[in-house]
Parts: sequence; structure tokens; C-alpha cells
Amino acid sequence: MNLNNFIRRAHRWLSIAFTVAVIANFVAMGLGKPPSWVVYSPLPPLFLLLFSGLYMFVLPYAGRRHSAQRAGG
Repeated sequence: MNLNNFIRRAHRWLSIAFTVAVIANFVAMGLGKPPSWVVYSPLPPLFLLLFSGLYMFVLPYAGRRHSAQRAGG
């Protein structure tokens, strides 16, 4: 499995983890004052989603630029 497929698969699993953490956060807030680890639990997956999403966003542009240089344009 190459790096692009790994990043794509990790991004999908991170989005599931982020969604579960946000849902748990809302449930905990509905039950009273939640502990701080529940409140901040969505942040680590969110930051990892940011980096993997930016990587996947740049991929088509980097590939287009690389192929244009190879074609002599």
C-alpha cells in the first residue's frame, strides 16, 4: 500500500473517531458538567484531519505541476 492510500484510509478512520468524540461530548454535556478530557477529546483527531486533508487537497496540484514539468511546459 502506498503513502497516498494510507493517508486516505487514515483520514477516513480519523473522521470516524472525530465524529464519535463529538457525539460523546454532546452526550456528556447533556448529563452535566463533563470532565475536561471529554471536552478536549475531539481536538487530536481534528488536528490530524487537518493535516491529512491538506495533504490530500494539495495532491492533484502537485501531480499536475510535476507532469507539466516532465512534459516540458
